[in-house]
Amino acid sequence: MEILPVEQEEVKLDPHRIPNHVAIIMDGNRRWAKRKGVPAVVGHWNGAEALSKTVENAASLGVKVLTVYAFSTENWNRPNDEVDSLMRLFQMYLNGNKDRMIREGVRLATIGDIRRLSPEVKKTLADVKQATAGGDRIDLVLAVNYGARDNIRRMATSIVEDCLSGRVNKEDISEALISRYLDTAPWGDPQLVIRTSGEHRLSNFLLWEISYAEVYITETLWPDFNEQELIKAIAEYQKRERREGC
Repeated sequence: MEILPVEQEEVKLDPHRIPNHVAIIMDGNRRWAKRKGVPAVVGHWNGAEALSKTVENAASLGVKVLTVYAFSTENWNRPNDEVDSLMRLFQMYLNGNKDRMIREGVRLATIGDIRRLSPEVKKTLADVKQATAGGDRIDLVLAVNYGARDNIRRMATSIVEDCLSGRVNKEDISEALISRYLDTAPWGDPQLVIRTSGEHRLSNFLLWEISYAEVYITETLWPDFNEQELIKAIAEYQKRERREGC
């Protein structure tokens, strides 16, 4: 009987312990492009392809919500030509995948302050959100112009405004109430956070929501992230004993 090397062994998942909500910090597009000797935009394009496959793979495994860090508040500090390329790619990805998302039951949503986006990008987002509103297989939540600190700031501002207007009493402010004011309120907290490219930082992503999430870090660069990598992440999640506190 042939004995498979460890890296080729089939990973078995418990279908009853699939995380409902998975969040991913998609990192490594530019490093992937540099290693390949191609422009950064090629890395971003291959990263977009990896996202399409990951959405399908996550849905097939039973994940109901996939939240991905697409464009942070800090990404505006990148060179203008790269930001412009990212925004064009963003529109191309949405338009090019709209029919697939409808066919596969993917419902598109966003978190973050999209007011800074161009009218064209905002229109594309609105069109695809409306077109996929009936999707009931998996929610794809794109974090666009998102930063956790900015979201906490916006949350605090909204609560203060509601306190001043009498809609909220300060005595009623609790962790549960705060969560209802965050962008992620419709989906709840992720149980698993995946970070690609081997970096060991959260990069201002879902800081409130992932307080008790399991964190999985892989050296794989995002454009190379595939079904096997997702399965390995969920398998590691299933091995852990989840508990709150230290």
